[in-house]
Amino acid sequence: MSHITGLAEIVLWTADKEKSLGFYQGLLGLELISPPTLRNAFLKAADGAAGIPQMIVLVPMPPEILAQPRSGQLHHIAFETTPAGFDAQKAAFEAAGYAPRGGKHPVLASRTMYVDDPDGNEIEFICKE
Repeated sequence: MSHITGLAEIVLWTADKEKSLGFYQGLLGLELISPPTLRNAFLKAADGAAGIPQMIVLVPMPPEILAQPRSGQLHHIAFETTPAGFDAQKAAFEAAGYAPRGGKHPVLASRTMYVDDPDGNEIEFICKE
């Protein structure tokens, strides 16, 4: 039996913190909950069931990490949304110059769309139809 009540955070390297903040905070609407002076940016995606916020954390890459070739270790992050939120997010992506890739989820039989963030991480949105 699992005692896990949610996913607390996903931590991502970023080559350009401000550009990534523009994507996650500006385009996705996540709330910055860490002080702007902090090196890492903690963005709240939702309130967790146990009172811990569900977060995306952006960590600027140090020079030795930036110098390494990208190996694509993360496949993607998926966010759940409502049908209206899905349509609004798709329109926001398109207005910002993104071309969302979409379709049906193979297991959940729900709508999906994908875009890549400024660091090449694939971001998915899922909603029930």
